Amino acid sequence: MFIIKNRNIFFTLTGLVIFVSLASLLFFGLPLGTDFTGGILVEVRYDAVRPDASLVMSSLDTRITEYSLRDIGGNGYMLRAGNLTPESRAALQNVFSLDGAYGATIVKLTEVGPTIGAELRNKAIVALALVLCAILLFIAFAFRKVSEPVSSWMYGFIALIALLHDVIVPVGLYAAFAHFFGAQVDTLFVTAVLTILGFSVHDTIVVFDRIRENLRRNREGGKREDFEMTAGKSIGQTFVRSINTTVTVLVALITLFFFGPESTQNFSLTLIVGVVAGTYSSIALATPLLVVWEKYRARRS
Repeated sequence: MFIIKNRNIFFTLTGLVIFVSLASLLFFGLPLGTDFTGGILVEVRYDAVRPDASLVMSSLDTRITEYSLRDIGGNGYMLRAGNLTPESRAALQNVFSLDGAYGATIVKLTEVGPTIGAELRNKAIVALALVLCAILLFIAFAFRKVSEPVSSWMYGFIALIALLHDVIVPVGLYAAFAHFFGAQVDTLFVTAVLTILGFSVHDTIVVFDRIRENLRRNREGGKREDFEMTAGKSIGQTFVRSINTTVTVLVALITLFFFGPESTQNFSLTLIVGVVAGTYSSIALATPLLVVWEKYRARRS
């Protein structure tokens, strides 16, 4: 009952976090990578000793203005850059070998046209919209037999509010991270956001399902219990399970972030923030919002 009784404190905290995240997103923006804007993707491997990334970047600075260089493990780097002039493209071999000081081989050079980039961007937006609509319809259908004291549609609507929180927080953080560390939005970032949506709605439904079960037991047993009490009891019954699941996932993601290849660091960082935000919203945002709506509906009745 602690979370339900102190819901205004958690609502205030949530509002502050969302405000900071939106401010970061509006102020810094999200720099789109070559997957969405078009450009080139170059994979290079070194024969023996691989030069330090700072040396490679210093060499790239002489030919390219905007790019992203990532460690892909082993003796390789992955370069993402915008469209290059024929002269700059022809000089890539010499740039990566640092004027012949290192043996470098360009393993792959892929061009992404602006048309393909725009198509990927549009498909990513459509995918997010479809996921949110599907979640709303599924929850409304799953909770169709629990229309009192809260409509089944409100379960779905409040779940979407929690999901918006779970997306805004990591996206806002990523905007600041991209500004200060040069990261870009690519298809891995979209994958991370979709994964966050799946994890978060699963955690929210677990709590909602326990509320549904407790309401059913109260109805069948002829027990009259205030909805606020039922919601608080449901959070308490699922709290340990939610925390244990989150900690287990975080251990894997933190391990991937520190010990995995550099190409997956931004992906794992986005997931870490999203998983924490999702667990928080399932416990301290979604269920308290149900209670607020139930009290509002009762006053109007």
